[in-house]
Amino acid sequence: MKREYLPILLIVFGLAGAALITRARETRYQDVDSNFSSPSGRGIKGEGFGERQSPHPNPLPGGEGQFSEEPLYVNGTAMKRATLSFNGLAADYYWMRSLQYVGRKIVAYEDTHAGQFDMNALATLDLQLLPSLLKMSTALDPQFMQPYYYGALILPELNGDEAIALLNQGTAANPDKWQLYQHLGYIYWQRHDYVKASEVYGTGAKLPSAPGWMMAMSARMKAEGGSRDAAREMYRHLYEASNDQAVKDMVTKQIMRLDSLDEQDLIRRALTDYSAKSGHCASSWRDLAAALRAARLQIDPGTGTPFDPSGAPYHLTKNGCDVELDENSKVPKR
Repeated sequence: MKREYLPILLIVFGLAGAALITRARETRYQDVDSNFSSPSGRGIKGEGFGERQSPHPNPLPGGEGQFSEEPLYVNGTAMKRATLSFNGLAADYYWMRSLQYVGRKIVAYEDTHAGQFDMNALATLDLQLLPSLLKMSTALDPQFMQPYYYGALILPELNGDEAIALLNQGTAANPDKWQLYQHLGYIYWQRHDYVKASEVYGTGAKLPSAPGWMMAMSARMKAEGGSRDAAREMYRHLYEASNDQAVKDMVTKQIMRLDSLDEQDLIRRALTDYSAKSGHCASSWRDLAAALRAARLQIDPGTGTPFDPSGAPYHLTKNGCDVELDENSKVPKR
């Protein structure tokens, strides 16, 4: 959090009232042509009214009831007028709402899935309102960096176009922040658009404050953007640039996934070699113990079972012809 939050208590209760005053100046059911409506661009359906924008500009985050997914009625420009000189505090309010919104979704998911939630599967949370909340926060305070960084890591799982739009808004308002170009390049890399990722990294690398590796990443994206080594470097720089432990944990798991993919390639090579020599697939891990040990994989000395980077055992599949992760492994599958 970036500010002292006691003054926010004074403005939180005034936001809804200010929004309603703004709304009173407009046509009662006029559609709001704004980037800050619902991500789908749709309103709510009211019986007898057809489809319109929600009359609740800012449903308070007290629960996940009927207003939890309603779009923001007031757009960023109108809210800046309504909050006068309190734009920074209003931006903090929407930022906190963004965090609480995601947090409540995770808690609700865990309550119905035995406490299990994978941060690499955010699309399962159906975070419809998140792009609007983040955009409202950055519209109120364009120099507030945390919503940009948060959106860069969360939104690609939900809507890549929304993530790119948020980062483009950020670079326009903060042209000296190389971190925004790093995150934007990361998004294009996730979309396998390595040419665009290279271009974005190259633009960010020209900033006086940019680290030297930004230009190196630009060259690497163009040469081998889809390689695992390029992915490792991408994640390593994200890890070093973030102070958020949740982000670091996510990146650590993604690096584990890359390591596991390399290990599975080695195991499959050993399985293929064994099958070619013996004429049949492996009956147990003991058949491959010497080869796996030579490949410097971590194995159980008694059974020869190899372990993945999270410490869970790999499993032989297809009658000993292939390998897969254990269902309880902490290595992400995607």
